[in-house]
Amino acid sequence: MVSRRLRTLLVGGVLFLVLFVLALTMPVPYVILSPGPTYNTLGTDDSGDTIIVINGTTAKATSGHLNLTTVNVSTQPLTAFAALDGWLLHDEVVVPKAAIYPPGTSQQQVNAQNLQEFTQSQDSATAAAFCELGYGKGFGVITVDPKGPARAVLHPGDRLLELNGRPIDSSEKIAAVLGTQTPGTAAKVSVTRAGKPVVLTVVLTTPRAGGKGARLGITVDNGCLAPFEVDLGLGNQIGGPSAGLMFALGIMDKVGTVDLTKGMFIAGTGTIDPDGKVGPIGGIALKMIAARHKGATIFLAPAGNCPEVRAATPKGLTVVQVDTLHAAVKDLLALQAGQATPRC
Repeated sequence: MVSRRLRTLLVGGVLFLVLFVLALTMPVPYVILSPGPTYNTLGTDDSGDTIIVINGTTAKATSGHLNLTTVNVSTQPLTAFAALDGWLLHDEVVVPKAAIYPPGTSQQQVNAQNLQEFTQSQDSATAAAFCELGYGKGFGVITVDPKGPARAVLHPGDRLLELNGRPIDSSEKIAAVLGTQTPGTAAKVSVTRAGKPVVLTVVLTTPRAGGKGARLGITVDNGCLAPFEVDLGLGNQIGGPSAGLMFALGIMDKVGTVDLTKGMFIAGTGTIDPDGKVGPIGGIALKMIAARHKGATIFLAPAGNCPEVRAATPKGLTVVQVDTLHAAVKDLLALQAGQATPRC
């Protein structure tokens, strides 16, 4: 006959086991970050489409890889057991969900923001590559608002000439003309694109808060303008600003006079400004793992990420620190010549 004490211990043990299992299988407010896909900017995407398309000039043949890198974010509800498993793995990172999706924002809103940042990084990469390639500066389109009225009409690199017949060769002049326009009306914008004059139609939209007149949805400046167009892909597959450096290098390798890879498998990451400044990014340890798994032997890392790189570099991967596009180009040429480069 089972004693009351033993029976109590058995019931308590079963209840503890049930509660323990429930605790492990209940959803927790965390997500798992893991190495994501890498894409050779000199090649094609998952659908076989060319990632960097050059229109208006002939793209030269390339010999190696310039891979951008990404991080995967788990989208399925995460259990305590799955979170514990992720904590124990060296190639996964468990972080609070609020770090990826801030309170008050939906996953859709975050995805939209990431897509906008990705598009802006492509525009900045194009502008920086044109300057590094030595194209002269002129007053023109630097970036195009992906949600603005000029999207798919005006392109970064368009040299601005006239708006509704009035000269717009400075920021002050374009602001003055737009201040007299009416939102919802079609405006004629004269530009030089790929060395040829083009007249385009843009339906103007309302100005930003406190503004007058109408808005085109572009940023303008005296930037470097090339006589050809660059169309960058992957917008439906990844997001965020961290691919800027590798896009800029890919553009340069396709239209420049120098082979930047000489057949080497190079990967990297980093934001980029139109003036070529390279900025730090998140998840670099996972991106290095993804690059090495794909076959990269050289990794370009923003100088601002070096402290975390030093403790997480995979075996067989040489990490070169860069802070500008110009420095990255010099480092790639130095690697080809067997010369020393700055390391993280």
